[in-house]
Amino acid sequence: MSAVVWTAAASLAAWLWLLLGQGFFWRTDLRLPSRREPDTWPSVCVVVPARDEAAVLPESLPSLLAQDYPGQAEIFLVDDGSSDGTGALARGLADRHGGLPLTVDSPGEPPPGWTGKLWAVRHGIGLARARAPRYLLLTDADIAHEPDSLRELVAAAETAGFDLVSQMARLRVASTWERLVVPAFVYFFAQLYPFRWIAKRESRTAAAAGGCVLVSTVAAERAGIPDSIRHAVIDDVTLARAVKRSGGRIWLGLAERVDSVRPYPGLGDLWRMVSRSAYAQLRHNPLILLGTVLGLALIYLVPPVALIGGLATGSALPAVLGGAAWLVMTATYIPMLRYYRQTLWLAPLLPFTAFLYLLMTVDSAVQHYRGRGAAWKGRTYSRPDPAPEQH
Repeated sequence: MSAVVWTAAASLAAWLWLLLGQGFFWRTDLRLPSRREPDTWPSVCVVVPARDEAAVLPESLPSLLAQDYPGQAEIFLVDDGSSDGTGALARGLADRHGGLPLTVDSPGEPPPGWTGKLWAVRHGIGLARARAPRYLLLTDADIAHEPDSLRELVAAAETAGFDLVSQMARLRVASTWERLVVPAFVYFFAQLYPFRWIAKRESRTAAAAGGCVLVSTVAAERAGIPDSIRHAVIDDVTLARAVKRSGGRIWLGLAERVDSVRPYPGLGDLWRMVSRSAYAQLRHNPLILLGTVLGLALIYLVPPVALIGGLATGSALPAVLGGAAWLVMTATYIPMLRYYRQTLWLAPLLPFTAFLYLLMTVDSAVQHYRGRGAAWKGRTYSRPDPAPEQH
């Protein structure tokens, strides 16, 4: 057999393995675990790091202020050096809407070795420590919560004994590019970190979604959060890994009533969102980058190329193998499109979307080696020094 046939066969084999052997990552039925209301509701402090978030706060912060939580709860919004009046706007929203108590404070610029977001989180946790809460809810400034969100998160953690419960907020899908790219973003994330593996004690897989993470203060202190992950650009996955490695039980699933209101209307907006951390995900390792590019090409690009090339040249076997792989790929993407309430005609376009992600990943590496590092809201993070071991 020719190299083309072997390559198409390898792609189909990879898809059959992904379909059955990667924790059924493509299924979207994993929601908050079974839960019941505790006899006594534990206290919770909500920490919201915010940098130049005036555009989204009017949609997100009122939803936190309006949380219907039976226990003691308080919000700490940390204004991380904003230049758009984020802190003043937050105070005004609290005055107008009422609800949970809100404290707005600023930590100043982060010292060397800290990302700005985690320095803000550290400051927020420090403010919350005086309340001695049982749980911390770490949520981003662009996340809108339904009124029962905090209640449901705490009930799930208390019922199942989880130290960390995280929900992947439903991202906005309004523009054409958001419809094409955003569902795939969550699909690829679940492929890397199958949700069903995350909750298993014996599994090394660990991840969280930074927009909505409820963590017990005991587990956070045991894992040295946030000091032990102070350098992390991908802070949510690193946080979950630290909690799990320190003996904590963690859970991650898709959200029904937790939504991101941040818009990414154009391809450039989405490109920056992905490329700012893609190479950090690969540990700034050129060999891992090469393997990732080859893997993406084999899994996502070979099927349509083999099918179209086989039909064009009259070669039946490559066309059949490529078509079968493309069919499996398409079928695994349909549940995510349904979750995002998108047309299923987007499913066969996944190879094109994957090609965009491949280019974003390569661009992330190029920016890194040009000395620009991971950029976000006016800050650039180059490769960090390793964090000290926590004992």
